[in-house]
Amino acid sequence: MTPRTGGPGASGGPLLLGIRHHGPGSARAVLAALESARPSAVLVEGPPEGDALLPLAAHSRMRPPVALLAHAVDDPGRAAFWPLADFSPEWVAIRWASAHGVPVRFVDLPAAHSLALREPRDDGPEEGRGIDPLGILAGTAGYDDPERWWEDVVEHRGADGEPADPCAPFAALAEAMTALREAYGDGGDPQDAVREACMRLQLRAARKEFGDGIAVVCGAWHVPALAARTTVAADRALLKGMPKVRAELTWVPWTHRRLARYSGYGAGIQSPGWYGHLFAAPDRPVERWMTKVAGLLRATDRTVSSADVIEAVRLAGTLAALRGRPAVGLDEATDAVRAVMCQGSDVPLALVRDRLVVGEVLGEVPDTAPAVPLQRDLDKQQRTLRLRPEAGRRELELDLRKDTDAARSRLLHRLRVVGVHWGEPAVGRGSTGTFRESWRLQWEPELHVRIAEAGVWGTTVLGAATARAESDAVSASSLAGVTALAGQCLLAGLPEALPVVMRALADRAALDTDVGHLADALPALARSLRYGDVRSTDTAALGEVAVGLAERVCVGLPPACTGLDADAAGEAQRRVEGVHLAIGLLAGAVRADGLPERWAGVLHQLAARDAVAGVIRGRAARLLLDDGRLARDEAARLMGLALSPGTAPADAAAWIEGFVGGAAGGGLLLVHDERLLGLVDTWLSGIPAGTFDAVLPLVRRTFSAYEPGVRRTLGELVRRGAGSGKARDEGVPAAPGFGEGLDEDRADAVVPVLRLLLGLDDPSERELVTG
Repeated sequence: MTPRTGGPGASGGPLLLGIRHHGPGSARAVLAALESARPSAVLVEGPPEGDALLPLAAHSRMRPPVALLAHAVDDPGRAAFWPLADFSPEWVAIRWASAHGVPVRFVDLPAAHSLALREPRDDGPEEGRGIDPLGILAGTAGYDDPERWWEDVVEHRGADGEPADPCAPFAALAEAMTALREAYGDGGDPQDAVREACMRLQLRAARKEFGDGIAVVCGAWHVPALAARTTVAADRALLKGMPKVRAELTWVPWTHRRLARYSGYGAGIQSPGWYGHLFAAPDRPVERWMTKVAGLLRATDRTVSSADVIEAVRLAGTLAALRGRPAVGLDEATDAVRAVMCQGSDVPLALVRDRLVVGEVLGEVPDTAPAVPLQRDLDKQQRTLRLRPEAGRRELELDLRKDTDAARSRLLHRLRVVGVHWGEPAVGRGSTGTFRESWRLQWEPELHVRIAEAGVWGTTVLGAATARAESDAVSASSLAGVTALAGQCLLAGLPEALPVVMRALADRAALDTDVGHLADALPALARSLRYGDVRSTDTAALGEVAVGLAERVCVGLPPACTGLDADAAGEAQRRVEGVHLAIGLLAGAVRADGLPERWAGVLHQLAARDAVAGVIRGRAARLLLDDGRLARDEAARLMGLALSPGTAPADAAAWIEGFVGGAAGGGLLLVHDERLLGLVDTWLSGIPAGTFDAVLPLVRRTFSAYEPGVRRTLGELVRRGAGSGKARDEGVPAAPGFGEGLDEDRADAVVPVLRLLLGLDDPSERELVTG
């Protein structure tokens, strides 16, 4: 067989149209060649198992970008994609054949073999593996950028008029590829020889069925191999003994972002949005592109005038002429946009690249496309909940008091249980109450593979999540893992899985003797208890386990906090804080008689025990003070002991960090308590010069966490001598805004206003305030 460049009347066998995947110039050339040649059948590079799916390409709801997804039935994670955009030559050929009633088929190595030969990955057919054919041709032509060479030679072909023979460009490209194959063989990928042998066998079968008047659309790299003279026996010998798996195929939506080369797709392009624009623009592509850019920048409140658009078009054309290019390319358009519309800044230009050059287009496939039952159930729920998948990242705020939002939350959490991370929990901008949830959603094509994998757990999202949670509970190897799973079950609304998880949790908690593990698990359990009221979930069993865990922590934590080095002490401090918060939550959520008092006793032990690290003693004292379980006088006494001359400066600094460090309002505590501030000031002033440098980093870390206003006020108080006793003895006035005591008259004056704001006023008080 030899490449044929004429119509059906020409001699030489099938018409071999070598293309670049996802090239709009190639797509236009393929369309022109098919219109001229009018072949009796069209063969397109792709897995032959997909032939049954080709009629769907003509469906009204099939909108590229889409991809053929093949996965092994017994191992859904072993999957591969064959993406197609509306500017992909293969897609253009498929649509042309469908529109003209011409048979169309895929030719390539069957997915049953290709999946067996490689591990799961997210790419489809590539244009040469070991070498870069376009890079070699570009370098030969004097280009340092293969992308720019391809644009000049192929994508911008037609700037000076189409050639008389629409097939001539394919003949020239086939000649170039033949020279490369003679020099480089299979390009370093032995699988290419197997694929091409399979293509030749399928091509021979098609010629017997449809005659020589057929067209083959495939990667240009493969054209010389398809035109080579080989025997049937030789080709079959290459395919003998190949591994095989049972494969299933379907169409799935794809995105422009996943077509981009940086996403990891081997045959990807750098600018799918730009290529899509070139293919779709009926005329004046540069002018239309600049108009799109202006619209995007205006939507972000940037000022872009019509004169800017005109100037950008003019500058892009001038740059193309200066650089000797046949037409304006993406480089020229980008440089013009940066100079004119972005005033030389790359910040708005990054938005243009992300939204337009790459794009956020998400394809669509019809409901009649094959899908696993779990995917069907998910599609149904997405429609019911009006939760449409989108390629771009978006924020979703949910109010769990509303039925629809609560159902959306359960769906997203259930998907996370089965490993389908469509949404990620985010920090909300509004209320932080338990009835509010914030999500960051972004649909990726690979999620279809995760759904296929999750299909082994059930045919519905609820059933799959329940089965997966039960399995994970039985196989969990750590208390923390089961604790996290319990929280997920509550969030996802999995009542049938919760008893299994709770039994596993109780067993793990009973067997785990590491108080650190218990302390790490308790906060998550306590947080999970908060979900019961808003999600109408029975959390009684979880509460019993949490209280039992808290009791064991109260017994085991004090000994575990003694004799620790600095790093271990910091970790223990975080555990103390977590347990303190958890017990506060437990006291309000379940019946925990005497638990807060027992925990307060633990904190008193930690605060008074010398063998406990200073950072833990300081934090225990602070937690007691904040809860009203430690008098100010006692707090001052503990601080005085910790900062006494007999205490090593490093230990004293650690106590200070625990007591007033972090974001616990320690700075304000010093601002409003002159005695504590005076103790700190006296201690700092008395540190020997030889040890001050060693203590300084710890002290600086403590005070640098305060708000600038707090630091400024503390500095002013120290400068005026407040807190040291000298202020009162020598009559130095307090810092502005701070009096010697409470001014009851001024405090009483605001009470009526507060009652009015809170809705507690009566008519007489209203008259008093407004009178």
